[in-house]
Amino acid sequence: MQRIEPVDAATVSPKTAELLAAVKKQMGGVPRILGTMARSHAALAGYLGLAGAVGAGRLPAGLREQVALAVAGANGCDYCASAHTVLGGMQGIAKDELAKNLRAESSDPRAEAALKFATRILATRGSVSDDELAAIRDAGFDDEEIVELVANTVLNVFTNYFNHVAATEIDFPVVSTARVANAA
Repeated sequence: MQRIEPVDAATVSPKTAELLAAVKKQMGGVPRILGTMARSHAALAGYLGLAGAVGAGRLPAGLREQVALAVAGANGCDYCASAHTVLGGMQGIAKDELAKNLRAESSDPRAEAALKFATRILATRGSVSDDELAAIRDAGFDDEEIVELVANTVLNVFTNYFNHVAATEIDFPVVSTARVANAA
């Protein structure tokens, strides 16, 4: 059962209603996570601002979805695993690849390096080693892209933790991260 309910769009402040209208226009609807996050205008505006900023960065949309899946897998967030499996598919990523991404694996060595780096950021709370930083550079990522990998990782940690606290009801085809843990 969801522990923090989504807002009633008819009763939110005009500023929050504007944000939700923009989400609906862009996505065709308001996912439960964003309707629930709208309980705090500051949280929703902050999330949308960072998501928009990293979305305009150099990392391709598909790789950002793959990072989101690796982070969701590491954090056991079924909501984000479900949402980003759909979004990754919309970027043309094959289902078997998306399943690998939940385990921070990829058929593409460069993408796998990014996923491994993202999960190392999580595991070390950002204190990656010199060797780990050298490995991501050796995989072809420059410092701008590395900074964006950190930003994308942190953005997804926020949504994972938000979903854990709110127990957000999944409004996408369900992908369970429990199978990821059992496959490891």
